[in-house]
Amino acid sequence: MPHPPHPHPDRSATASRVYHGLLALLIVAALATQITLLLTGGADANSGRVDPGTDAGTRLVRVFSYFTVDSNVLVAAACAGLVLDPHRDGRWWRVLRMTSLLGIIVTGLVFVTVLAPKVHLSGPALLCTIAFHYVAPPATLLGWLVLGPRGRADRATLRWSFAWPVAWIAYTLLHGAATGWYPYPFLDVTALGYPRALRNVAAVLLLGAALALALGRTDRALARRR
Repeated sequence: MPHPPHPHPDRSATASRVYHGLLALLIVAALATQITLLLTGGADANSGRVDPGTDAGTRLVRVFSYFTVDSNVLVAAACAGLVLDPHRDGRWWRVLRMTSLLGIIVTGLVFVTVLAPKVHLSGPALLCTIAFHYVAPPATLLGWLVLGPRGRADRATLRWSFAWPVAWIAYTLLHGAATGWYPYPFLDVTALGYPRALRNVAAVLLLGAALALALGRTDRALARRR
């Protein structure tokens, strides 16, 4: 009597688990290093600043006020979900995945084109900024393009993916008005004034909208091809 064929392992699922697990570990390691640097008087990997006169609590609040750090945290959370289930789906999962993807792409583009010439780092802080700005953005996009999962970028998901960026902008402006500290020069209302700062915000939001449309179309095209 012939034996039934053995089911082939889902190689794509294994590849997704390994890839996204490594990416999550990289981000967690960079974040842990950044927090350690700030608590020991080291440089901020986002700005290059050293603020020994600022208390530890304020430094921690500030590091988690950076769009860069928040988008990397969202990517790590989405990667952890894909490690547990590479075929994960669900309304809030879709929003998390697309929000993290949009956020990290904007992080990479804005840093490379606007902020990088102003940030000068060395040692562990340089390694952190490489992980946050130069590795995580293309690695996240590559993982999404190659490993999926597909069919998650519907119109409702794309709309909801802007909830966090809009909330972050509101928080940043309120926090800046209360403390005088802004995470990025192009948002510094004290130096630029509200009209110019808001124009810069609008430009970034338009960039995000264009990326969202492109990602939605790409997702549908890849789903049909599959």
